[in-house]
Amino acid sequence: MTPLLEVNAVVAGYIPDLPILKGINFAIGAGELVVVIGPNGAGKSTLAKTIFGLLKPREGEILFKGENIAGLDSDQIVRRGMCYVPQVSNVFASLTVAENLEMGAFLAQGSATALKDRIYTLFPKLAQRRRQRAGTLSGGERQMLAMGRALMLDPELLLLDEPSAALSPILVKEVFGQIKAINGAGKAIILVEQNAKQALALADRGYVLENGRDKLVGTGPELLDNPLVGELYLGAAYGKE
Repeated sequence: MTPLLEVNAVVAGYIPDLPILKGINFAIGAGELVVVIGPNGAGKSTLAKTIFGLLKPREGEILFKGENIAGLDSDQIVRRGMCYVPQVSNVFASLTVAENLEMGAFLAQGSATALKDRIYTLFPKLAQRRRQRAGTLSGGERQMLAMGRALMLDPELLLLDEPSAALSPILVKEVFGQIKAINGAGKAIILVEQNAKQALALADRGYVLENGRDKLVGTGPELLDNPLVGELYLGAAYGKE
């Protein structure tokens, strides 16, 4: 199967001569849910930002639907069918839920109302709160709104950067359930997560990053059963629940 997105030997970072990504390789197919895990500083969020054009790679190529998008700006990448949901500052707090969704439809063709109705079907809580300001939503509801806004453009690939960060266990379960539902509707998803165990339980495949490199690759179950992954990234008691 030809990958929807392929990252080949990419080097990137924020400071000259100090790369965070050190020749990383990564791929995701159409409709897959691929999880990226690893310790703090491994390069997880840097990988997502580089794929989405927020950080320009110094070396390597990023192929999306066969086109090298390395070096393109984010707005150009969005037009090609990819959307990104950052960990923080991912909603307009002063706008209502409905207005946030309308902001997500800036490039969409057709009726914004029809697009919003589709999102409300996927996220019933957003429908109940459509007139509520985003800044008053719970953390889980804000994450749903951020994902819903990204889905307004009907992207082929959705990048989610730490969607469970700072959420309670109940809200983590709810947000992960919504991610699974989005993937079940046919969307390819790259899920960057610190919550490794629950993320891998959802994944078709996973990548374990270490020091800016892809250290391990496997299916979700393979990585969950890997003792090295368990000891380093899931905690010593990961298999004792």
